[in-house]
Amino acid sequence: MRAAIIDLGTNTFHLIIAEISPSHQVQIIYKTNVPVRLGEGRINENIIIPEAFERGIKTLQDFRTEIERHQVTTIRAIATSAVRSAENGGEFVNAARDQADIEIEVITGEVEAEYIYRGVKATGAIKSTSLIMDIGGGSTEFIICNQHALVWKKSYNVGAARLMQAYFNSDPISENDKAEIKTHLNDTLEDLKIACSIYKPTQLIGSAGAFETFAGLILEDLDIKTTKSVAIPFTSYQSLSKQLIASTHHERDQMPGLVKLRVDMIVIAAILTDYVIETCAIKEITLSTYDLKMGILSGLKFRQGLV
Repeated sequence: MRAAIIDLGTNTFHLIIAEISPSHQVQIIYKTNVPVRLGEGRINENIIIPEAFERGIKTLQDFRTEIERHQVTTIRAIATSAVRSAENGGEFVNAARDQADIEIEVITGEVEAEYIYRGVKATGAIKSTSLIMDIGGGSTEFIICNQHALVWKKSYNVGAARLMQAYFNSDPISENDKAEIKTHLNDTLEDLKIACSIYKPTQLIGSAGAFETFAGLILEDLDIKTTKSVAIPFTSYQSLSKQLIASTHHERDQMPGLVKLRVDMIVIAAILTDYVIETCAIKEITLSTYDLKMGILSGLKFRQGLV
């Protein structure tokens, strides 16, 4: 079976095309991502602005061309926070169907967290009671799990794009902006704090995205394309976080390995990660390069009866 997985994220649209053998082996034969920035401008007003809407549909049309070129038999297109919260999200779904011949499934944050867990689990990175964290543009998912099972999960609308548009008002970010973000997180993440006090995760597993950036900036020889998971040295992360938060836009823009889309959002990601580390008393960080997309592939195999 040849399957295409489309992840319509708030910042980036991803396409993976994979061959799934009868023995349920997965071979990735094509992958790409496009910085669509669907949440640009008015994500906190729950609107996809016209420019972002147009970029999204054009990207899906390009994806459709690749899907046809690779003779795909099964397509899963999954939309997350930006589409599910937008007042015109339904219009976007309809336009994708009519103009790109792609049927989009808009999933809840809880389902999103489940797929993320499946993706991370496939890396073998879960060695103890762990907190999985996936920082998106519109939402951030948290999953507490151990080597055997998922025990708690929740999605919160504290994505990097949402927080940046609401609170990032200076260059570099001011103490006042940081304090407002922390207050917002204190008010929003109460359930997470309670869950961490109950289950006491010791390991933070960062799912792709910002954590790939953290790892890439710290581990100079890291090849993300061939890595499933890797430990991020804890003290090195702490030093990097301080540097990112204190830096100006121009200074970050000059950092090798920091992609343009994340030059500002990485500051928010560092503040959010620092908050979670402090609140949940985490002492160990691991990167999982597998995330929602690989979790969807896993679920697809299950539904097709291949596992």
